[in-house]
Amino acid sequence: MINSRPITPPLNGSGGKNYFSDRIERFKREDMTDWSSAFTLLDTMETFFDSHVDLLQRKLQRHSDRLKLKAEEALKMRDFSAAGDQIAENFEKEVKSFKLKVSSRMTKLASSWQSAKVVRTREKISFFFGVMSLLFSALMFGLAPEWVHIAYTVQGLYLLPLRAYIYKKRAWHYFLFDLCYYVTILNFLYIWFFPGSPALLVACYCLSHGSLASAVITWRNSLVFHDQDKVTSLFVHIYGPFSFTVIRHFYPNAEQRFPALRELPHLNPLHALVLSGGLYLVWQLLYWKFVLIDRREKIESGQRTTSMSWMLNNKRGVIGKALCSIPPNTRIPAFMFGQLIYSVVTELPAVYLLYDSPFWSGAFLIFIFSVSVWNGGGFYIEVFGRKFERELEALRKELAESAQTRSGRSSPTDDSTSTLSRLTSEDNLPSFSPNSDSSHSSPTLDSHPLPNIESGSEPNFDGLQMKTKKDQ
Repeated sequence: MINSRPITPPLNGSGGKNYFSDRIERFKREDMTDWSSAFTLLDTMETFFDSHVDLLQRKLQRHSDRLKLKAEEALKMRDFSAAGDQIAENFEKEVKSFKLKVSSRMTKLASSWQSAKVVRTREKISFFFGVMSLLFSALMFGLAPEWVHIAYTVQGLYLLPLRAYIYKKRAWHYFLFDLCYYVTILNFLYIWFFPGSPALLVACYCLSHGSLASAVITWRNSLVFHDQDKVTSLFVHIYGPFSFTVIRHFYPNAEQRFPALRELPHLNPLHALVLSGGLYLVWQLLYWKFVLIDRREKIESGQRTTSMSWMLNNKRGVIGKALCSIPPNTRIPAFMFGQLIYSVVTELPAVYLLYDSPFWSGAFLIFIFSVSVWNGGGFYIEVFGRKFERELEALRKELAESAQTRSGRSSPTDDSTSTLSRLTSEDNLPSFSPNSDSSHSSPTLDSHPLPNIESGSEPNFDGLQMKTKKDQ
């Protein structure tokens, strides 16, 4: 019969000990196997997370690199924009600096042009050409009268544009719309474009010997050679009648060069006055519309000056007094009507006398020219004489102020006071003699010599001061 109980291992000897030892060792091995598997999982997890963290770091690094690149590009664009703005700003500064330099240069040139030395040189040049123009005109009249109208044109092409530029710069260009410039243009048109027009010849001859020539007396034109403005005014008013006098009476074979003369051996007074008056009315209407009406505000505000406003402000003249006596609302029509009457009256000698008489034509020119010479002589004597008087008065005041300044700085002595009183006394200064000889072209002085006022001749008070200190 088989025993159903399990066999009990023996406890004695090595067999029992080995039994429990095997069990414990197996337990230890199983336990160690479980912990080793646990460490393997941690390693796996660490590897997984490390890889993902590294991947994430690489993604972040790439994203950071892209952001840095974009930031650098943005900074570069900003720097480029800033550089462009800086370049534009520098360019504007350079342009402003260039404009400032050009402006300063122009101002310097203008000031140098107005400096005393340049003014003297300019006046010498004007004097030279004025005298030479007078000489050549006289020579051409005697030797080659057929060149007179050419000289008239050449000088007009130089002087009239120069006057237009100067008057525009000074805001005087409304004077250029006056009758004298209108007649000068008509003269050039007849000489060079319509020499066969009898009507234009009559109008130019009458207006030149009428309003144009008489303006030398009305506007007190002066033969002052060193003044370009006065030379131009005299040229405008006297060279026109001079040229047409030569064409009418002294031009050899004038009918060939100016065919209109064949049809006008004599003037019909009424016909001549109507033709010249008609061209005058054309100018007067244009002047009234474009100057007196369209630009009335500028004239009344004083921004622009016309011949009427100039005469109105000249209260010492006869025309100025007459205009001031007229009410303002009727002043312009009265002035226009007065100009028309003046134009007709001044044309009467040309119509009835000058056109048919070479002698009286020459006498008329001599009379007009003598008036300008007389006015020029008065300018040189009176204006320069008064200027010299003002300079002497300024010299006396300067010496008096110098005396007061020196007496305030140092302790005065009797000798220094007497010296200064002698220097600043009126008896020691030269006085202007109004009763000078009219034959001279400059004012004369009395017998008193002009004191030397250079730096080396000033009174020296240093020795007086040292002496006073030693006495003290």
